[in-house]
Amino acid sequence: MDNNQTEISELGEFGLISHLTKDFPLNNPQTKKGVGDDAAILNFGSKDVLVTTDLLLEGIHFDLRYVPLKHLGYKAAIVNFSDIYAMNGTPKQITVSIGVSSRFTVEHLEQIYSGIKLACELYGVDMVGGDTSASVTGLVISITCLGEADVDDVVKRSGAKPTDIVCVSGDLGAAFMGLQLLERENKVAAGQKDFQPDFAGKEYILERQLKPEARRDIVELLRKEGIKPTSMIDVSDGLSSEILHICKESDTGCRIYEDKIPIDYQTALMAEEFNMNLVTAAMNGGEDYELLFTVPLTDHDKIEKLKGINMIGYITKPELGCALVSRDGAEIPLKAQGWSAFPKA
Repeated sequence: MDNNQTEISELGEFGLISHLTKDFPLNNPQTKKGVGDDAAILNFGSKDVLVTTDLLLEGIHFDLRYVPLKHLGYKAAIVNFSDIYAMNGTPKQITVSIGVSSRFTVEHLEQIYSGIKLACELYGVDMVGGDTSASVTGLVISITCLGEADVDDVVKRSGAKPTDIVCVSGDLGAAFMGLQLLERENKVAAGQKDFQPDFAGKEYILERQLKPEARRDIVELLRKEGIKPTSMIDVSDGLSSEILHICKESDTGCRIYEDKIPIDYQTALMAEEFNMNLVTAAMNGGEDYELLFTVPLTDHDKIEKLKGINMIGYITKPELGCALVSRDGAEIPLKAQGWSAFPKA
């Protein structure tokens, strides 16, 4: 490659997005927030309209050797809903665009759309359009989701303040360990007839990988309790990457406590079986689609009583940096080591 050319992997996914879009001015008064959050924010009166989009490519984001098409359709919709909930909004409509190669039949596409339909039914979202095209690279799915929120309810990544409590819903690392299990069993199955994978007792981590859910329940619970997060993001690329996004946009530092990170028993067992560091899986695995958010210290007593939410650290002044506090009290600088769309060659 020409020495004057830059490898995409040098910038990474979010660095690339920032680089390509930094010179795009916002010309319309209705555009309140452009690139740089879980969703863009457009204003049309008392309501804000939230817009997000996700692109899933075969061989990069999913492997059809072990991902059922219906599950894929469901997940493709859910990851978009999750971005809207991460803005404290409600998803309302999606458009679905699909590129398919000649090896796919109408019946295959029906399976994908049946998963999308199920997700729409469960979350009260309308499918309102899209596009289809031929593809020479396998299956491509692109979904755009529109959501809405009252103007005063929208939560961005940029509102965290020093002393805020860092919270996360559910547990972390399960989707990543589910992926490791699927990939292992797929390798073992290669060339074997009538192979039966060993999934007994591992149903939870498999479901977390193949059929994740968006945390509408957490958004509704916080509203019910009168708690508005100061910042929020969904955990798609790993806890390390996501908290660094919040700290960068909010111009803060943070301390995350290793012994406070919520991890399911099946996740722990699977990590032991693979001889993997459990905290690394939870911090960097991604695809959990849990909500990571910050709340003022004054909400501590309210948060403490809520099921399904864990307090895992606090926000600091920016000069203190971002660190994981280990069980023995050592501070380890956080790095964005989660999933990358552009790995180095």
